Amino acid sequence: MTIVRSSEVEFGWFIPTTGDGRYLGVEPERPATQAYMTEVAVAAEEAGFEFALIPAGGDCLDAWVVGSWIGAQTTRLKPLVALRPGLISPVLAARMAATLDQVSGGRALINVVTGHYAEDLKASGDPLYANHDERYNRTREFMEIVRGVWQAGAGAFDYKGRHYEVEGGRCLPAPFRKPHPPVYFGGSSPAGKRAAAAIADVYLMWTEPLEWIKEQITEMQQFVLEHEKETGIRRQLQFGIRAQLVVRETEEEAWAAARSIISKVDPSLLNERAKRHAQTDATNQKRQMELWQQSQEDDYVIGPNLWSGLSAVRGGGAVAFVGTPEQVSDRLVEFADAGISSFILSGYPHLEEARIAGKLLLPLVRKKLAGRIAVQL
Repeated sequence: MTIVRSSEVEFGWFIPTTGDGRYLGVEPERPATQAYMTEVAVAAEEAGFEFALIPAGGDCLDAWVVGSWIGAQTTRLKPLVALRPGLISPVLAARMAATLDQVSGGRALINVVTGHYAEDLKASGDPLYANHDERYNRTREFMEIVRGVWQAGAGAFDYKGRHYEVEGGRCLPAPFRKPHPPVYFGGSSPAGKRAAAAIADVYLMWTEPLEWIKEQITEMQQFVLEHEKETGIRRQLQFGIRAQLVVRETEEEAWAAARSIISKVDPSLLNERAKRHAQTDATNQKRQMELWQQSQEDDYVIGPNLWSGLSAVRGGGAVAFVGTPEQVSDRLVEFADAGISSFILSGYPHLEEARIAGKLLLPLVRKKLAGRIAVQL
């Protein structure tokens, strides 16, 4: 049984490291400069967000450089940065994470990204770019080494697996936070969920209708039980979702603002992006596109205050919560009651939407969450 208390629910924002603006499908209005990313991070911190996701990918600024910069420009905001198995050695990754944790005073959060576009992985030199399940097996080995050297302290750590061999591995200094920074991880395939059961502290999903999320949580808990039976090691696992956010004083304003985001998309670009997303071997991206395709006749509405209209334009967690503060806070509470304790949110443009969320949404949802307990069997 997993019990999630309202005091444990956390809210994260997003740093737009490819640029930012009011519209998708066109050139960003605001480049990802140091000054602008700092402005977004400070606005998120002032709004009451506890952490900020730094994205990873071929068209993003490097997450570790940006995360270090953001950590230096804020006092409480925690940078959530990506470790990418196959693109970096596990011992070096452990040292980088421990260093960020030390210099930020224990604010580092780690997002393990196995990768979902084969062409991106191939362009980065990953030899397993075409082997979906084996990438997750490698990820598990990778994180066993990372955790091993984190916990070894001044001692040496040895490891021999199918993908990695380490003799005398060390991570000095050790992470600031004990036993180590929290590990966030997403993967919707059976291979991804098996890896998550072994290595994750927070299992991340892209937002879907509430019943779909409940099904994923139930399935994930079964993978955790299987892992515990195999290893005899008890696991504690929390759950999180990634979503977009459009909150306005009235419902009409919110839906108008949401549809405006894709109002300048060229139809040919829409078709091109939809085809690209459909070709991915990532189960979560396929699920997002399934929702988008099924909801076309309903103006991409997939549930109460849930909209998939951005899914064909951008990859990743594109489903948006759309509505008034009262409506969206109700939806977030419903997801929290289902077992979600980590919400990673964002909106276009990220600066203004962080401020809107801080003013209209976060105080209200926290008030509603106060004293609530969500129980997952």
